[in-house]
Amino acid sequence: AAVDIQPACLGLYCGRTVLSVNGSVETYGDCGVCPRGQRTDDNKICRECTGSPDRYDWLYLGFMAMLPLVLHWFFIEWYSGKKSSSALLQHITALLECSIAAVVTLLVSDPVGSLHIRSCRVKKLSDWYTMLYNPSPDYITTVHCTHEAVYPLYTIVFIYYAFCLVLMMLLRPLLVKKIACGLGKSDRFKSIYAALYFFPILTVLQAVGGGLLYYAFPYIILVLSLVTLAVYMSASEVESFKDLLVRKKRLVVLFSHWLLHAYGIISISKLDKLEQDLPLLALVPAPALFYLMTAKYTEPSRILSEGGNGH
Repeated sequence: AAVDIQPACLGLYCGRTVLSVNGSVETYGDCGVCPRGQRTDDNKICRECTGSPDRYDWLYLGFMAMLPLVLHWFFIEWYSGKKSSSALLQHITALLECSIAAVVTLLVSDPVGSLHIRSCRVKKLSDWYTMLYNPSPDYITTVHCTHEAVYPLYTIVFIYYAFCLVLMMLLRPLLVKKIACGLGKSDRFKSIYAALYFFPILTVLQAVGGGLLYYAFPYIILVLSLVTLAVYMSASEVESFKDLLVRKKRLVVLFSHWLLHAYGIISISKLDKLEQDLPLLALVPAPALFYLMTAKYTEPSRILSEGGNGH
C-alpha cells in the first residue's frame, strides 16, 4: 500500500472542521478554511474561539476606537472658528456618537447581547494576514484558507466604524444646522465632510495595516502625542506656565495629551507588574515641563536678535 508522506493538512491556516462528535471520537471534514469564529489548533483541527481578549487586546481596540473620535474633535475645532460657540456641543455629540457605536458593536458581537466578546489568541503577525498563506500543493491549484485567525479583532473595527458613520449622519447634521449660527452655510458642515473622507482612510488603514498597528500602536500614540503637543504649544505661543493658565482651552488640550501619554505608557508596559509599571506614569508630564522650561531659550526672535547683536 502506498504511504502518504504529505502532512494531513497543508498550509499554515488550513484546517479540518469537526463534523460530528460521538463520545471521544470526532469526525473531520476535508482540509480547507475554518468557519468564522474558529481557528486551527496544533493538530490542524478547526476549534471554536472560546477565550476573551486580554488587556493588550482591549487597549488595541480602545486605540482604534479613539482614532475617529480624535479626528472628529480635530476637524470640529479646525472648522468651528474662534467666534462660534457650537464647538463644545459638537465635541460632546461626537463623543456620544462614538460611545454609542462602541457599546452597540460589543452588543452585536458574539455572544450577542453581552458587553463581553469571545476571541482567538493572537500568536504572531501572520495571524492578521492569512490571505498571504494559502497553500498551492501542486503549484497550480490554490487552497483558499483565508479566515479571521484573530477573531474578532480584525472585523470588529470595521463594524464599529460603520456604526460611527451611521450615527454621525443621523445626529450631527441636525445639531449643526440648529446651533452653528456663527458659521456660514458652506462652513458649518465641513467637519462632517471631513469625516466622510477620513472614515474610508481609517477603513483601508485597518484592512491593510491592522496587524502592524496591533504591535506598534503604543509607540504611535507616544510619538504622535509628543509631536502634536509641541506643535500646539508652539502655534499657541505658550512659553510659560502663566500662558497655560490664561485660557482654559489650553489646559484641556494639555490634559488630553497627558491622558494619551498615559495610555501609550500603559499599552507598552501592559501593567503586568504594577509595582514596576505604575511609577512610569510619573513621566507623563515630563515632555510638557521640558518644553516650558526650554521654550524661552529656543524662541526664534530671541535667537535672531542675539545673532544680530553678536555681529
